[in-house]
Amino acid sequence: MGVLTNKIEREDLKPGDHIYSYRLAYTYSHHGIYVDEGNVIHFTQGEGQETGTGTVLDRFIGSSLPQRRPLDDPCPICDDQSKGDGVISSCIDCFLSGGDLYLYEYDVTRKFFLAKPRGGTCTLASSESPEKVIHRAFYFLRKGFGVYDVIKNNCEDFALCCKTGLRVIPTVGQSGQASSFQAAASAGGVILTATVSMARSSILGVAGLAASCGTYCVKRYINDIGVRRDVENVVLEEET
Repeated sequence: MGVLTNKIEREDLKPGDHIYSYRLAYTYSHHGIYVDEGNVIHFTQGEGQETGTGTVLDRFIGSSLPQRRPLDDPCPICDDQSKGDGVISSCIDCFLSGGDLYLYEYDVTRKFFLAKPRGGTCTLASSESPEKVIHRAFYFLRKGFGVYDVIKNNCEDFALCCKTGLRVIPTVGQSGQASSFQAAASAGGVILTATVSMARSSILGVAGLAASCGTYCVKRYINDIGVRRDVENVVLEEET
């Protein structure tokens, strides 16, 4: 665990951990809550229910799906989860879909957060107790977590809500990797300008690249759920 990688071993998992695994050659990650005995509760978009965003993210919108197994060889633990949608419970093997296991970090320092080159791996927000995290995960398993949206309401948003009890109001996308995609898009124009400038002047080029990196980091920071103020505590119906 550190700035470069959050990879962990299965034997190090604890109930209530927020875990994730990369999809599509590390272009996107899928998130969930480890509950117990190799079971993970996570938020997915069911097969055949894709709704386009009109952006490059359309290619990632189905990446939260567990890997489909042959019909004549269903998972002996959780059966065929590839047709599931919404909040589902599956074994950790189906959740990982052949990928490596990573642990999402909470209550990190601002310096550590900004040093992370990639969003969707940590937050400045604090996690609540494992008991509360697991309680929320099972509540959403029963009641649902709304309609899956790759930007506004995705698997990372679900895991963040389970861990912190917080949700952005209105829901405009709170997850680290969604914010990173948006920040990268904003910084992209600056990077292109910096590249042209570098061809003309090394000093201007370096300054431009520094500015683009600064834009990316600032946008990630201000959109972190541990920093932004447009959030509310989610009160579960059965707790009222």
